[in-house]
Amino acid sequence: MSRTRTALLAAMALVGGATGTAFAVGPGGAGAAAIPCTVDYKIQNEWNTGFTAAVTITNNSAAKSSWSLKWSYAGNQKVVSGWNARVSQSGAAVTASNESYNAQLATGASVSFGFQGSHSGGNAIPATFTLDGVACNVDDGGPGGPTDPPPDPGGPSNRVDNPYDGAKVYVNPEWSANAAGEPGGSRVANQPTGIWLDRTAAINGAGGKMGVRAHLDEALRQKGSGELVIQFVIYNLPGRDCSALASNGELKADEIGRYKTEYIDPIKAILADPKYASLRIVTTVEIDSLPNLVTNTGSRPTAVPECDVMKANGNYVKGVGYALNKLGDVPNVYNYIDAGHHGWIGWDDNFGASATVFKEAASAEGATVNDVHGFITNTANYSALKENNFSITDSVAGKSVRESKWVDWNRYVDELSFAQAMRNQLVSIGFPSRIGMLIDTSRNGWGGTARPAGPGARTTVDTYVEGGRYDRRIHPGNWCNQAGAGLGERPQANPAPGIDAYVWMKPPGESDGASKQIPNDEGKGFDRMCDPTYTGNPRNNHNMSGALPDAPLSGKWFSAQFRQLMQNAYPPLS
Repeated sequence: MSRTRTALLAAMALVGGATGTAFAVGPGGAGAAAIPCTVDYKIQNEWNTGFTAAVTITNNSAAKSSWSLKWSYAGNQKVVSGWNARVSQSGAAVTASNESYNAQLATGASVSFGFQGSHSGGNAIPATFTLDGVACNVDDGGPGGPTDPPPDPGGPSNRVDNPYDGAKVYVNPEWSANAAGEPGGSRVANQPTGIWLDRTAAINGAGGKMGVRAHLDEALRQKGSGELVIQFVIYNLPGRDCSALASNGELKADEIGRYKTEYIDPIKAILADPKYASLRIVTTVEIDSLPNLVTNTGSRPTAVPECDVMKANGNYVKGVGYALNKLGDVPNVYNYIDAGHHGWIGWDDNFGASATVFKEAASAEGATVNDVHGFITNTANYSALKENNFSITDSVAGKSVRESKWVDWNRYVDELSFAQAMRNQLVSIGFPSRIGMLIDTSRNGWGGTARPAGPGARTTVDTYVEGGRYDRRIHPGNWCNQAGAGLGERPQANPAPGIDAYVWMKPPGESDGASKQIPNDEGKGFDRMCDPTYTGNPRNNHNMSGALPDAPLSGKWFSAQFRQLMQNAYPPLS
């Protein structure tokens, strides 16, 4: 993971006198009146031509109903995009103003935002900042600064920074056999994939499949003398995936006790066996859960009663917190919380609110943010990794890309920019600066003959986006067995700043849900979003589902889908 660089005041004469020491004083401190505001400016990721930065403002003066922070660059830095503030630039001068949801800034309160920038040559820290025209001091952060919570003295301390770095990743022999059994499948049959524990019976092995111990034993065999990561998907919350029937589970909405004692506790007991202490065990913790509490509840048109129930009873938050707490006690377990994807929570009213819910869950049931090693985005989804033919800052015929029908005012156009921004947001609200992100690239390649070779026509913003986008779904809210999708980037460590790995957490070829009602004993319902004839709902703006026909139950092998994924792989298979 990338290093964090903390801003130091270049013009120390603003505060601290001849000693040249920058300092922050709380509103009750002796220096509060002299220091009306402090700014913590941190470059969190930096590469040859760009960087991302997180900025925290603390207001030590009278409460504000709006705010505007200004600074100037000494070099050629340019702001590319921002989040949690409206960031603009004119020449070297940058202005960051509040969004509607974070306009209030009480005395002693702080607000954080972030942005991505470009540069060539140096990337010097701005020397001065003004908040509403008043000069601010710059907080040097330092060890234990606002984005670095103190370490948990009772927690394990021997985890590596990035578990994927320098390690092989476990190849599930059951998935590998399915892949190799398809024409041309041997080209990818040796790729590592996640192991989904989607019901209690999966712990010991259900339907003749390998259980957790069997996989761990095989992982020890594959490990040899080197390092090896094995990936498990923890996926059995009460009232699971309240907005999608295809992935409902065995536990009812109020069965949090069973989740703890019959599911999490037995998994922890196995993972904690000293026999497996040499493995790096990555857990993806409960996909399709926490963002539902933001996007699909209350008075929103996308709300469903089942999600209102889960928000009211708190069992998603309690369940995730309990899992993080218990699994985080195992020294060689690395917890990554599911953080949705850009086509779900990339909008202003979802992005920050979802991060807040993640923090709430990471502080529930005895868990702390130190039980979280990182987050994963795009799990089992199809969002393109990087849209190269247009960016969020482009405009056509006087209209921003954000105004196009496809982007629809989202702040992000692809998964990489979203994951990096979400990481910065999470750090800004109190998660450790060491956290890394995973991106599931198992089915977001979007290659084949339909892949655009360049930007669309600049006739209108819609022709520009539609003609250039790689993601060929009818709507970014479509999630079930998508027609036209392809295998994405192969699993790899450290692929981009802030990203621990690209992973295939969803095993390609395993169905998202049945195309029609199929009786089963796994609690999996029939969701019309998996029916290719379905004309949609508010969550996909009443568009066709884009699903493939004749799909089996979720998690079952779907040969036609796997063959399509290989055909449309990007990068192409050789």
